[in-house]
Amino acid sequence: MVLPVLFVQPANGLLYGAIAQYTFKGKLPRDKYSSAFIMATYTTKKQLLVDAKSNFLLNHNSLYLWGDWRYYKFSQSNYGLGSDNVPSGKNDFTIESIAQPMKYDYIKFYQTASLLVAPNLFLGAGIHFDGYLNIASLPTEGTTTQQNYHNTYNSQFGFNNNHYLVKSFSLNLIHDSRDNLVNPNHGCFTNLNLKSNLEFGKNAFSRLILFSEFKYYVPLSHTNKQHVLAFWSYGQFLLKGHLPYLGLPANGGDQDSRSGRGYTQGLFRGQNLYYFETEYRFPLSCNQLLSGTVFTNFTSTSDKARNIAVLQYIQPAFGCGLRLLIDKTTRTNVVASYGVGRHSKSFYVNTGETF
Repeated sequence: MVLPVLFVQPANGLLYGAIAQYTFKGKLPRDKYSSAFIMATYTTKKQLLVDAKSNFLLNHNSLYLWGDWRYYKFSQSNYGLGSDNVPSGKNDFTIESIAQPMKYDYIKFYQTASLLVAPNLFLGAGIHFDGYLNIASLPTEGTTTQQNYHNTYNSQFGFNNNHYLVKSFSLNLIHDSRDNLVNPNHGCFTNLNLKSNLEFGKNAFSRLILFSEFKYYVPLSHTNKQHVLAFWSYGQFLLKGHLPYLGLPANGGDQDSRSGRGYTQGLFRGQNLYYFETEYRFPLSCNQLLSGTVFTNFTSTSDKARNIAVLQYIQPAFGCGLRLLIDKTTRTNVVASYGVGRHSKSFYVNTGETF
């Protein structure tokens, strides 16, 4: 399936380009659908984005391959560490008042491979590479580039302010009982990922990162499978060592850049992050063509320098959306969502479910 792209994302503005998506399954009835897509877009914020993402279940569901490859010529503001940066009151507050603009090139290569070791249980390993190049911090009124969040943090831990690489390998434990990887109606997905760095040399230091993710889908009707209550949570925790500023987890940093609906991408960042979302999906037409969603979520991040722990401050959001079915066999939807957070409103259009 090849489609033109005309999407809206808060961090990008209007995106336009093309997407090619391939969905397939094995010949056995029990084989599950696998999918991959490559998308190239340009945005009204003068960003070039090339994404190639895959979720493959091969060899009759016994081999699980997961990939996230990206090349971005990107611009994005940063807003400091910790999720206390957006106050719950203070009616005259605007998110733009704490924004510090940046631009950089981003290269991402994440690839994992896991083998089935028990029913629905996979064990595997992966490699993870993030490259941040040509970083330029742009001065804002009343500050210099040396005073911004990014440069102050990186200087504290000895990272270069203009470029850096994050290289890791991982061990992965995955449980997946979803009926469909594209649009599940029931089942659960659990992913535990322990990453260690691949730094060498006299100035290298060890780093240990734990990533955990859980998705659960509850069917609410025996006769209409479009009534689904879905749950999604994930967390990334820096157990040892340090990460450069842009390598720290932030909202919108998941594989599909879908977390934190209601807020612009990268607004909440920290050494540790926890995210939770729940969504109710329901039919609007009898022929399954049109359906709706309502959702709520929250994001929490830490800032060790100020002794702010994850879950000490949470940033909630809520919203609703419409889903248009474009492929009945694979249950692929185009999803439009409107989210409202504290001092923030955002509109999204995407291919495929939010989670």
